[in-house]
Amino acid sequence: MRSGKQLEQYIDRAKVVQQALEQGMPVVALESTIISHGMPYPKNVETALLVEETVRQNGAVPATMAIIGGRLKVGLTTEEIRYLGSTDGIIKTSRRDIPFVVAGRKDGGTTVAATMILADLAGIKIFATGGIGGVHRGATASMDVSADLDELAVTDVAVVCAGAKSILDIGLTLEYLETKGVPVIGYGASEFPAFYTRESGFKVDYRLDSPEEIAAVLKAKWDLGLKGGAIIANPIPAEFAMDKAVIDAAIDQAIQEAGARGIKGKEVSPFLLGRVKDLTGGDSLASNIQLVLNNAALAARIAVSFAGRRAA
Repeated sequence: MRSGKQLEQYIDRAKVVQQALEQGMPVVALESTIISHGMPYPKNVETALLVEETVRQNGAVPATMAIIGGRLKVGLTTEEIRYLGSTDGIIKTSRRDIPFVVAGRKDGGTTVAATMILADLAGIKIFATGGIGGVHRGATASMDVSADLDELAVTDVAVVCAGAKSILDIGLTLEYLETKGVPVIGYGASEFPAFYTRESGFKVDYRLDSPEEIAAVLKAKWDLGLKGGAIIANPIPAEFAMDKAVIDAAIDQAIQEAGARGIKGKEVSPFLLGRVKDLTGGDSLASNIQLVLNNAALAARIAVSFAGRRAA
């Protein structure tokens, strides 16, 4: 059993985040691989700061997670966000990498899985990101399955996302989540979104149409001791969605190029997303930014309702 003293030697909480947690105010966790690996500089920094401001405008406190100098950071300063976005060699950090980055006093951008872990350590229940990782295409041979899915099965943090990245095998991703007992909630939608597009051809487990309904379900789940997180699938706004044929063609070409170059493991997603951006003339990056902002706003509204229910 971890003691508070054991944890405190590794964690730095931003003052505003610590105060919010102590007062039972709504807090939204945010990841940092979108800063270190997801977008080019300076767009990555601009987007990260805008996402934080979106959370604030919707009534919650943002807590961007990262590892800097081996310290687990719960909430970043503007200077730290700029550092992550402009510095080479930041390690893409998932569950398995955390102890090595910490012990080596290195810098890490946290993935969905790692951000969930840090959020859980800090007592933050709601997390906004772009899209979750999942089962990669061809995984029946490669066994390439994102650690995000197993983390969702064991860590009590709800993830607001625009579905799974459309570079993945979405059908197998949803099957995996079902096996792990992770509920998939569609916000105002009965179909699971595919990141850049609003439709994937696959249904969600439940459709809920308000942040209040979602907060009530999350509270009931965790009050009953049902371990693990939940996915709140929030489709990209229609005006920013991409044409499915265009994005599918770009993804197919990017996957072929990744295979030809022998790109594997955690380098696959950054490569594919970068190539899709290039192949779509930057349209995918613009869509990516808009869906992240949309998710941040919804996560903040859910966090507000959830905090109110816990205080009641």
